[in-house]
Amino acid sequence: MTSVVWADGQLRPPTEPVYTALDHGVTVGDGVYETIAMRNGQPFALTRHLLRLQYSAERLGIRDIDVHWIREGISQVIAARPQDIVRLRVTVTSGPGPMGYLRDGGPSSVVIIGGPSVRPRQCVAVRAPWKRNERSPLAGVKTTSTAENVVMAQFAREKGADEAIVSNTHGHLCEGTSTNIFIERNGEVLTPSLASGCLPGITRGLVLEWGARAGLPVRVAAPGELPMSVLDEVVRGEAHASVTSTTRGVQPIARLDGADVKPGPVLTRLATLFDQYASADPDPTPPRGAVTRRDPVR
Repeated sequence: MTSVVWADGQLRPPTEPVYTALDHGVTVGDGVYETIAMRNGQPFALTRHLLRLQYSAERLGIRDIDVHWIREGISQVIAARPQDIVRLRVTVTSGPGPMGYLRDGGPSSVVIIGGPSVRPRQCVAVRAPWKRNERSPLAGVKTTSTAENVVMAQFAREKGADEAIVSNTHGHLCEGTSTNIFIERNGEVLTPSLASGCLPGITRGLVLEWGARAGLPVRVAAPGELPMSVLDEVVRGEAHASVTSTTRGVQPIARLDGADVKPGPVLTRLATLFDQYASADPDPTPPRGAVTRRDPVR
């Protein structure tokens, strides 16, 4: 299937160039993006994704985003081929700029792409030798400056895996290159806090909210509660792990560092719960402060 492209206000042929050579999204990676899954013909959790897009853009200093305009673009992309759109990507860059890091204050560029997507059938993960810098100005921002993720994803592929898990500079468990991670141990499920430097994943947030609503033992880990060595427990079968993302949903890690590992019972219940709630509510109302550098206090 050919992708549907909407750029700066209109549908365009997929082969038509939509960025200038001096767009800062191209030259210095000065942009943000969201990947949105379609469920039952609707973009899932669209309001939450657009809130995070605004948050990421504000963190970069891109402040002229028109969310209503982006919603209209998304509607046009879906309407162009409603039976074929499985995943959407919204990219906002700071627009054309000078050769250097500073912007010239011009209008931002918005591109929306709709097309096919194949959900990975399982997660095969390895530990990456690099660390996520939780003090980076881009920590927790879904930015187009993702070259380090490209390197880690390539590392994972060379190891026969499809995801790389990283720690932060303190040696605490952080996230995957394109996923958040949940650990089941001692009868409860924990996920690294946003202070670890991980992305505030939409699926991650919903798992925490919906799991708590259903009375399941799921929570954000306390500082230092999940060292990277917890993955040794997963390899030994003493703990379990799942990853979460827009494309994967809640997916158990089936193989870690070359060892087959089993799914956890609570994580399995959370995966089923997530699918049930997501099918019933395609655009779940975000709580106050849903996208911040801190997890909500319960």
